[in-house]
Amino acid sequence: MYDSTWEDHPSEETSERRTKHSNKFNRFRSAARDMQKYRHDYPGQGSNLYFGGQQQDDMPNLQFYRGQIPSSPDGVFIEDFHNKWHRKYSKMEEVHSYIQWWFPLQEPGMNYQAKELTKKEIEAFLEDGTAKQRLVMSYKLMLDFYGIELSNDITGEVKLENNWRERFDNLERNTHNNLRITRILKCLGTLGFPHYQAPLVRIFLEQTLVKGKLYNVKESALNYFIFAVIAKQERRNLVKYAYAHYEPKHEFVWCPKTIQSIFRGETFPDEKPN
Repeated sequence: MYDSTWEDHPSEETSERRTKHSNKFNRFRSAARDMQKYRHDYPGQGSNLYFGGQQQDDMPNLQFYRGQIPSSPDGVFIEDFHNKWHRKYSKMEEVHSYIQWWFPLQEPGMNYQAKELTKKEIEAFLEDGTAKQRLVMSYKLMLDFYGIELSNDITGEVKLENNWRERFDNLERNTHNNLRITRILKCLGTLGFPHYQAPLVRIFLEQTLVKGKLYNVKESALNYFIFAVIAKQERRNLVKYAYAHYEPKHEFVWCPKTIQSIFRGETFPDEKPN
């Protein structure tokens, strides 16, 4: 099974055979395997060593968020990032080495001087209130970079900022931000903020499928963003929302045809205005 979102529903092999050769379905299937590996906490992955051989007892990501060490290779401490990089949009776009420090994962990225999270480090991070508060601040800075605001720190609800048009233009031009957003969503789920995931995904689905904006973000939102959401019911609700607003319906590949039939038999509530 390439995705566990609907694992308790009967499979539909004929439908899968019918669609498996489409480019759209193949791209989704590849993404779904990656996202399922993340949601299942990287099964089979060793927990004793960092990539590159550093020991499990080393916790550079937590040390960075505690303000004990700077990022590498940039040499910037977390509070300096927060105090000096707010709305430095050109710098945030052009510099790529900071994103792995702000949003660490249990998988390697492009900055070989950043280290993946270990299981032990995650446990310690989840118990560190200061580190978690600083992670939220990093999230707020990145949301602002995308023209979005965290409107409720408790629930994770988000809304568009006044400068969203300018920031959306940047998103359309620089598609590597889709990878960044996927990383951010994964990090939120790993480091104590899984309830922040669905609201962010929902706003991207609304903007792409309902408002007709962010064309270059739409496929990543469907293939990756939705399936980064750890809570299965939230993930299903997002797929349901996407199906309700996706056209043409016969090209929707992000859930089985049997589930789509169920969706068509349900009444979708009126959408709230943005």
